[in-house]
Amino acid sequence: MDHVRFQDDVRAMKDRIRGQRLAIGALTACLFVALLTVYQTLGTQRIVVSPPTVEKPFWVAGARVSNAYLEQMGGYIAWLILDVTSATIQWKKDALLSFVEPDATGTLKIRQEVEAERLKKLNASTYFLLQQLEPDEDKQSVILSGRLRTYINGQETSVTPKRYLAQFSYRGGRNHLKAFKELENDPQTIAGTDSARLR
Repeated sequence: MDHVRFQDDVRAMKDRIRGQRLAIGALTACLFVALLTVYQTLGTQRIVVSPPTVEKPFWVAGARVSNAYLEQMGGYIAWLILDVTSATIQWKKDALLSFVEPDATGTLKIRQEVEAERLKKLNASTYFLLQQLEPDEDKQSVILSGRLRTYINGQETSVTPKRYLAQFSYRGGRNHLKAFKELENDPQTIAGTDSARLR
């Protein structure tokens, strides 16, 4: 037996084992970093879901949605509540209630039923000309400013500046309307929804 050749083979085998240990160590470190990254992103990942109409990109993270999502949902909710005729208010009410939180369903349902009776009695319709959206990502709300046009028997009877506050909550993979309130048309209320006086 060639002792020198045997020693060379043993040395080569040790070198190979050392290389494999280094590779396994590097793979273990990579796996640890990957697991740490996954752990840190749990609960903060952004899930993309679609509002009724998609006009621009948005994100959803945990229990919050982006300003773009609030703007799109706010505009859609305003259309369901404020752009109504005696012929459309019933199906728009049903569509609206599918987005409303259980606690707010009764209030909004009664409001829209009263409005439906008023529209039928006067043969009236209303249209909201949206001019400005002021989303608040922290409070998950949006202020909608514009002009509410009222028609009776096809004749325009008023154009009134109006401001509304739409408040949302996001849970269960879905955005819910918590409240939709008219704000007093006071420029000082633009600073924030906390100081806004609600009618």
